[in-house]
Amino acid sequence: MIARAVSLYLGLFVLILVVGVFTGAPFTVRLCVEAAAYALIALGLNIQWGYGGLFNFGVMGFLMVGGFAVTFISMPVNMDFWGSEGPFLLFKALLAAVVGAALIIGANRLHRYGASARWHRTAQIAAWIVAYLVYRSQIDPAAAYIEAEAGFVGGLGLPVFLGWIFGGVLAAGIAYVIGKICLGLRTDYLAIATIGISEIIRALVKNMDWLTRGTLTVSPVPWPVPKPQELQEWGMDTAASFIYARGAYLVVVILVVLVVLFLIQRAYGGPWGRMMRAIRDNHIAAASMGKNVKSRQIEIFVFGSVLIGIGGAILTSFAQILDPGGYQPINHTFLIWVMVIVGGAGNNFGAVFGGVFIFIVWSLSANVSQAMFVNLSDWFESWGWGTIPDVESRSLQMRVFVLGLVITLALRYAPKGLIPEVIWRHGSETEKARSKQT
Repeated sequence: MIARAVSLYLGLFVLILVVGVFTGAPFTVRLCVEAAAYALIALGLNIQWGYGGLFNFGVMGFLMVGGFAVTFISMPVNMDFWGSEGPFLLFKALLAAVVGAALIIGANRLHRYGASARWHRTAQIAAWIVAYLVYRSQIDPAAAYIEAEAGFVGGLGLPVFLGWIFGGVLAAGIAYVIGKICLGLRTDYLAIATIGISEIIRALVKNMDWLTRGTLTVSPVPWPVPKPQELQEWGMDTAASFIYARGAYLVVVILVVLVVLFLIQRAYGGPWGRMMRAIRDNHIAAASMGKNVKSRQIEIFVFGSVLIGIGGAILTSFAQILDPGGYQPINHTFLIWVMVIVGGAGNNFGAVFGGVFIFIVWSLSANVSQAMFVNLSDWFESWGWGTIPDVESRSLQMRVFVLGLVITLALRYAPKGLIPEVIWRHGSETEKARSKQT
């Protein structure tokens, strides 16, 4: 298995070198930065699905949360907002939200004081309605005022690394709430629920113009390293500035991926990993052994969401723009599932390989398809058969075809992934060798 993984990674390295020869260093480095970020996201989904067997089809929502978080933290301070009545109006809206939450919590606890089931349900419904009306009575005027006077809230002007961390923390908080509500559901219902929650998050980010600017987008989002424009101001030529700036960004992202990979590899190889595998394989047997299955599932769902949120923050920082309209399920959920399935669910090195390999295939398939269609069109025209219409749109559609072909071949010839999970069996030769090493 180790030899297979080494061979695949060497082949991936050769593929990157070939891409660099044909496309140039600036594009190749940019491709590697985005591929490394997707590898981190694939690690997060691998924790949820490969470790815990949790169907999270709401990856896109957590990516948007990470993108918003780094934008809010790192963008410059908007003095038009802070010099207006906007902060006071938002404070009133926050108080209204706290009051509404208190009403809901109180209504949920009425049964402890002897309330009948009928009155308990009635109080819960009434509390939610009152809480919604109280909150909307404050947030709507605040949003209208901020959009009219300041455009949007703006950022806090803090370092980008804090924005990445906040992206993970915010994703963790949302994942905890989702987990408390949804992780008691069956796997197929959990998948449907996470899809719906992802769409809710997208609708909120897209329509909260006072906070995210919505479809107006926010740019330029700062980098954690000097940008190419800054290097050009220091006297560096354009081509070299893009290579060095993107290269520095790539080094930072690779360090993040390596640290995360080391930590989760250690955790998964220890008692915690064995417990998670037991819950994934047979949660009923694990519960009979005294394990709190739902708490452990929430834990692993939160851990995976942290990595997805950080990955989303990294991608938004690198693109230098927060565009809610640019998030699409096929790019930001389905693609990442393909990475984990093709790479190997339950194997961290497989998830990293799948993240990098699939993203490169996805990114290059449109350009390769366009070149192929152009050559075929010229050949058809030389024979008097006419040209191929809509070459660019057909090339973009070929990305989906190529991705489907890759996953079909992978499922046919490597159903457990190119680098599948290694199963350590008690008493086997591999287990004995591993025990001697430890």
